[in-house]
Amino acid sequence: MKKLKIILAAFILASMGYSCSEEFLTKEPLGSTSENVFYNAKGINALLTGTYSMVRGSSLWDISWGASIQNWTYGSVASDDAYKGSEITDQTPVNDIERWEVTPTNGYCADKWKLNIGMGVDRANKTLRIINQSEKDGKITAAEASKFRAEARFLRGLFNFEARLVFGDYIPILTEETADPKTVKNVNAAGAVLAHIVGDLKYAYENLPETQAEPGRPTKYAAMALAARAYLQDLKYAEAKPLLDNIINSGKFSLMPKFIDNFNIATENNAESIFEIQVNVNDVNESLNAEMGIGLNWPHGGDIGMCCGFHQPSQNLVNAYKVDANGLPLFDTFNATDFKNDAGISSAQTFVPDDVTTIDPRLDFTVSRRGIPYKDWGINRGSDWVRKQSEGGPYLPVTKPFFKKSERYSLSTTTGWQTGINANNYRYIRYSHVLLWRAEIAAFEGDLGKAKDLVNQIRTRAGNDKVMGKVKIFELPVTVFPWGKDGDVDFTKPAANYKIGTYASFADKKAAMQAVQWEQRLEFATEGMRFFDLRRWDNLPADVKGKTMASILNDFATSDLRVRSGFMKGATFSENDKFWPVPQGQLDLQPGVLEQRPEYK
Repeated sequence: MKKLKIILAAFILASMGYSCSEEFLTKEPLGSTSENVFYNAKGINALLTGTYSMVRGSSLWDISWGASIQNWTYGSVASDDAYKGSEITDQTPVNDIERWEVTPTNGYCADKWKLNIGMGVDRANKTLRIINQSEKDGKITAAEASKFRAEARFLRGLFNFEARLVFGDYIPILTEETADPKTVKNVNAAGAVLAHIVGDLKYAYENLPETQAEPGRPTKYAAMALAARAYLQDLKYAEAKPLLDNIINSGKFSLMPKFIDNFNIATENNAESIFEIQVNVNDVNESLNAEMGIGLNWPHGGDIGMCCGFHQPSQNLVNAYKVDANGLPLFDTFNATDFKNDAGISSAQTFVPDDVTTIDPRLDFTVSRRGIPYKDWGINRGSDWVRKQSEGGPYLPVTKPFFKKSERYSLSTTTGWQTGINANNYRYIRYSHVLLWRAEIAAFEGDLGKAKDLVNQIRTRAGNDKVMGKVKIFELPVTVFPWGKDGDVDFTKPAANYKIGTYASFADKKAAMQAVQWEQRLEFATEGMRFFDLRRWDNLPADVKGKTMASILNDFATSDLRVRSGFMKGATFSENDKFWPVPQGQLDLQPGVLEQRPEYK
């Protein structure tokens, strides 16, 4: 099956008169084409395709890395999962996100608003108006209109959901019937934004098919899953539960045999994928149909150097993969001592990786560390492969979106300067999400057996694979690249001391919730969800609630290895840091209409 094609998206949308600047409410680009040419099924499909192209949050026009749907800044770097990486002096707005010191003038926040509200929602609404008029004029059938409308409303729901993750309820509710977006306020009644998002997704799952011929178009189950996630942000478990049960009971999805199957190009659009964002490389200049929003997040130095060394896993995350003798997490003691790392040790110096401590095998599919084989690229040589250890930590940029050496230039870009860009789709929602979200509801309800069974499904799958290749050399100068001399790596042995166990039972609701939350961190680490999960779990009732979000993040800041370099010194997370400010540029465009979040006034 072909991926949903987005090659002509830029041309199509520019020709329709969609704005691409901060002045999207008032300014139309030159050379715009009349909307009349789109009032038919072919034209509407072209407009939908163009609207899909904005889902990735790419760097088309003046949209930059802050808009990425992978939320590597807001969901990952702002949490205890990852560091900004790179160097302190590069992309300084992310320093403020990482240290919870964001101001309304932060350019990354401006990108997120602009992409989701100014472009995504705006395009979905314009497409919906054309769908409605085309149906009224008899240019398309009612059935065609319903399907087109369902896709457009799914996309509008997705854009608004992404905006709400970052800005909370301080976003304007704009529909295809909005006469003048410039007059719409962003202060809403309690529950109104969630109701708007879920209303769009409900229409979508009631009118979308169970399967689509083109991967990338949403199915009814994708809409159900996103609606469930929207409900979960507000801990509306009763509303999310039937949607998740419907997906599970459909029999349409299953876990892939191996965890890594969800992050390899060769196993895209698989049985676990519920909504997968499609990307292509080398079809337009600089591979703009790929995921440009993470274009900075590739290994920067040494033999495989690309650009630019951002989004490096944290030591706290690495520690979280340590397990006890039974292969179960060390909930209370995981961060007491750091799992051994090579911080401050040059590649040519001796470093012996820890092969005694037992660890969850997902660690070395999520984090690339010195002395462990890195896909088919060779032995990770440590410091030479990291842009600046003292400021970004000792681990390579997040490995899940990366590609294999054997895929370079065929499935990675051959143009532009962001040369790590590749054809690896982003699995936005997969079946493992659904299972663990349903386990969370079971834990909350006290259905301990169901919570255990669902978590154990994920853990059992995690034990099906491990990184193979025991490295037997401990000095790694450039001359050993990629695999050293014959015999330097024993590929018949695991790279580390891996072990994973399953739970026999949970003592009570609180223990079940702790296990579910831990599993979500390990399974979805560095995928841009951690901060948002901590925020919603902070509202759990006392009988299931664990540590507060503030205590988790402040403990992370004070114990982080980069405190020694001064980066996290003085960084403090508070209740006021749970959402980001409405961008000042938007307030200036609509004075007296848009309002700032109260914690930023």
